[in-house]
Order: sequence, then structure tokens, then C-alpha cells
Amino acid sequence: MSEEPEVIVRREGALGRLSINRPKALGALNTAVCEGMTAALLQWRDDPGVHAVMIDHVGERGFCAGGDIRFLADSAAGDGSGARNFFFIEYRLNALMEAYPKPIVTIMDGVTMGGGVGLSWTARFRVATERTTLAMPETGIGLFPDVGGGWFLPRLPGRAGLYLALTGARIKAADCLALGIATHYVESGDLEALKETLAADSEQVEQVLQSFHADPGPAPIGALSHEIDRLFAHDRVEEVMAALATDPSAWAKDQARLLTTKSPTSMKVSARLLAEGLKARSFAEEMVTEYRVACRVGTSAEFREGVRAVIVDKDNAPRWNPPDLAGVTDSDIDAIFAPLANDWTPLD
Repeated sequence: MSEEPEVIVRREGALGRLSINRPKALGALNTAVCEGMTAALLQWRDDPGVHAVMIDHVGERGFCAGGDIRFLADSAAGDGSGARNFFFIEYRLNALMEAYPKPIVTIMDGVTMGGGVGLSWTARFRVATERTTLAMPETGIGLFPDVGGGWFLPRLPGRAGLYLALTGARIKAADCLALGIATHYVESGDLEALKETLAADSEQVEQVLQSFHADPGPAPIGALSHEIDRLFAHDRVEEVMAALATDPSAWAKDQARLLTTKSPTSMKVSARLLAEGLKARSFAEEMVTEYRVACRVGTSAEFREGVRAVIVDKDNAPRWNPPDLAGVTDSDIDAIFAPLANDWTPLD
């Protein structure tokens, strides 16, 4: 008896449905899942019998916790080819979704992090629930907020994008809606009815979603927006740290303490990514940049050390190298962003 596929592809009426089927891995993406989703989207793109697409998951704990970090770290310990191939294929999926001519609905029920965020903000409609926990926590493991982070994060209101990128802060549904990361809020108990209705009336996606839309309550980030905009107003991480260090508020001190635990290299890469991403002319252009960065950062000793500390040994005491911001020069960051001999390209 064969095992179930890691992504379940099916049609329900005129609705194409993709379900990430890796519940034990919290829906973590691997190359096979990205390839399976890409193949289905390409098949449905020109099929007049498919009016819309929905992406959800099997299980209750999480939609998608990101990429398969252990696989990437193992690849980085070798020649890195597996990691580079994964990033290439994943980013093609992201770009395909961002430019897709038919409505895509992503159900962000549960943990939605890293690659799961990439599957969300590239969709036209993003549904959060009371179980949604969304974050881009990459600076804590020596990575950076990729999968379009350089495109979407700097375009969030105020300086919320840089705050989320540097701190890896976890936000819930109300914040996702307030920031525009989610387009709708639906109670998890209503999801099955929503999915059935979308399958029955896939030509009226927006109207169906609006009919299930509920009030998630006040967004906690709203009360912090002034502080975020003021203290994260700088593109250089050193200036952000200085602003936090001199601010008397307890919240600023907490953020300063938190940032001292993050990879200095990752924070500087992330800040540069957002600053340059705001100037990108298209999502595809942004993904060329992110692939360059991913091929270097995602195969680095810094990333392997982050995985060791957070995921393998779980001592949460990474030994970053360099250990502080002063040790990461502008030329170091320039080298990470430099063109590759074989740059990323989108699908035709």
C-alpha cells in the first residue's frame, strides 16, 4: 500500500485544491511539495474548467512552518546543491502564484512561518483564523526573510516590515488583518463550510469569503505602531539598536535584548533586503536578488550554527560569527548580494 502524497492535488467542481500533507513536519515545504504544487498550478492555469485555487493543509497544528530546515542544513554541510535547488524551485512557485491569473485562496490556519508566509502573501486572498500564528523568524537561525520578504515586508504599513524581519515577532490574526497580510478572518469552526461553499461557487470567491468574514477583535500591533515606526525608522541595524538602547520604555529594552540573540549577519542582510526590495520593479526582480542571497546565506556556517542551536541541540545559545554587528562589514553584505554565475529565472 503506497504512502499518501505530501501534497494532495484534486478538483472539487471548478475549484482546484492543494493540501500540504506533512502534518508531522507542521507542513514544512520540501522540493517535492513545491514541484507538485507548481505542476498542478501550471495545469490549471489554462484550464477553463478551473475557476479558482485553494491551498490548505492536512492536520490541525499548522498550515506551513516553513522550509524543511534539517534538509537545508544537511545540504549546507555538504556541497549545498540540494539547498540551492530547493530555493530555485520554491521561488519559482512563489513567482507563479504572485502572477497567477486566477484567484488563489490560502487558508493560514495554525502555524504560518517562513515558506508558509510565502505561500500566503503571494495568493490573492489570505484567510486567517483564531489559530493563526504568523512569523518570519529567520534571523534567529542565521537565515533571512525570503520567499518574497524583500518585496512584501517593506510595503507593510509604517516600519512594521523591518520590525517583523529583525525580531521574528509572532503575530495573530487581528494583526495579520490590520497589516494587510491577511485579507479575511474566518473562525476555524467555519472553515469546512467555507471550503464547501468555495467548491460550489468558485466563480464568486470574493463574495463567498466576505460572507464568512468575521471580526478578529482589536489588533495588538496597533497600540505599538507609533513605537515601531519611531524606533525602527532606520535602514541600518546599528541605528535601530542605538534607538532602542537610548529609549526609556520597557518595550524598547525588550526589543533590544531580543535582537542581541539574533545573527548579526542575518539582521544586516535582512535590513539591506528590505531597503533594496522597496526599489525593485517587480516581484520577479526581487526573487532574483533573494536567490542570490539564499544561495550564500542558506549554505553558510552561520545557518548551520543557528540550526544546531535552535533545532538540533536546542541549547538556544548560537555562537554567531561575527558575534556582533561591528564585525559585519558593508563589503561582507555586498558580497552576499552580488550576482551569481547562474541567476534565478521565473517559469515561462
